[in-house]
Amino acid sequence: MTETRATMKSGAQTAARSGGTQGEVLIRARGVRKSFGPQEVLKGIDLDVASGEVCCIIGPSGSGKSTLLRCINHLEKLDGGQIRVGGELIGYRRAGGKLHELSVKQVARQRAGIGMVFQRFNLFPHKTALENVMEGPRQVKREPAAGVRERALELLDRVGLRDRAGDYPAQLSGGQQQRVAIARALAMRPQVMLFDEPTSALDPELVGEVLETMRTLAEEGMTMIIVTHEIGFAREVADSLVFIDDGVIVEQGPPRDVIAAPAHERTRAFLSKVL
Repeated sequence: MTETRATMKSGAQTAARSGGTQGEVLIRARGVRKSFGPQEVLKGIDLDVASGEVCCIIGPSGSGKSTLLRCINHLEKLDGGQIRVGGELIGYRRAGGKLHELSVKQVARQRAGIGMVFQRFNLFPHKTALENVMEGPRQVKREPAAGVRERALELLDRVGLRDRAGDYPAQLSGGQQQRVAIARALAMRPQVMLFDEPTSALDPELVGEVLETMRTLAEEGMTMIIVTHEIGFAREVADSLVFIDDGVIVEQGPPRDVIAAPAHERTRAFLSKVL
């Protein structure tokens, strides 16, 4: 990260954490477990992410990284533990000393505050870029069309695609589609953004434009959890780096420390293969 970017990010995060939120934990996972059949994928994950923090998660394929993200917005039901975002228990309510799963409508309300960008762009192919960005606020939040359209255009401008607002996904490159997907998630005004390997499906020459959009979000103080194989990006942009292997957090800390001098052999072995 250049000195200018670092300064911008620091200032933006300070602003984002002001007004009584500085240092507050926004996302708190405790004892999170998840199995698929006999295979236990998450084995008691504890993780805190503060407001305005950028947390990057790395690890080998199949280690549980994507599953953890999907648990945070309740795309996957927990088999144990709990997750809170902004102090609110995600996916469940506690009554009579037990946890009861929320209704589909209640979960949808919670997800509205947790933006997620997937490996595949998941855009509606029959809707334009503008219509894709407008869809959530219109259908989920029932916001007035005029205001939603204006904000959607602003968000497309923010990701450098205002001039492609009328194009359909098939008319856009993979990098452009992913940037539309980011704008779509931001349209819901989320507390946090989750990125599940957002560049893994892109051709190498398209990766940079998506990472640049994410850098801008980091500089603006957006709270983000990013599952990524882009180690250089994690070193430059993240506040914390988490290495997950076989369903457990093996190591975490400042990115430069973890990457330059990993404390655990499993981390060292992984980084030696990807750097």
